[in-house]
Amino acid sequence: MVWFGNPAGIYRSWEACKEAIEGISGAQYKSFETLEEAKIAFDKEYEDYKGTTRKKRSPLTEQERKKYGEPNLYSIAVDAASSGNPGIMEYRGVDTQTHQELFRQGPFREGTNNIGEFLAIVHGLALLKKQKSDRLIYSDSKIAMGWVLRKKCNTKLKPSHKNQALFDLIARAENWLKQNYYTTPILKWETKAWGEIPADFGRK
Repeated sequence: MVWFGNPAGIYRSWEACKEAIEGISGAQYKSFETLEEAKIAFDKEYEDYKGTTRKKRSPLTEQERKKYGEPNLYSIAVDAASSGNPGIMEYRGVDTQTHQELFRQGPFREGTNNIGEFLAIVHGLALLKKQKSDRLIYSDSKIAMGWVLRKKCNTKLKPSHKNQALFDLIARAENWLKQNYYTTPILKWETKAWGEIPADFGRK
């Protein structure tokens, strides 16, 4: 992933990453084993990872895969995508089994991936409550799941005239969490066992 480049973002290949940092003085970038690790790093500082070496992860054994089991298809999956940190961000939710898109919001200016993940979960909660559905929600972001649990979007991003609409939406989401009771389980999508979450935008 690239913290400082043209543009900053999460890239799936070294070739794409190389294009984003080529000719950039002081480019900041690093590789990660999983998308989840890259997403976590994306909302942190380059200095937190500079000089660290990643541990190589072996493919899961059959026994390890059995430990995770299979995802519950009676669910919705949510995800977000951001082209920078901050950058253009959007989020969506899909039916886990059919991949049918259930909702999509954005693009928003000057957003972050974690904010999008948070909003996607809350949007999913509100949708399922409105439908009186007992389906569960999958997210691949532990950070966003923690924010929802605390009913607070704990982003470091500062409000500005460019992202005012996004912060208005964050406030609405936080208020919804404080004013509504829900029983919907929010579960971690196990990417290393099941592959990319169905709501993935496929362009990170």
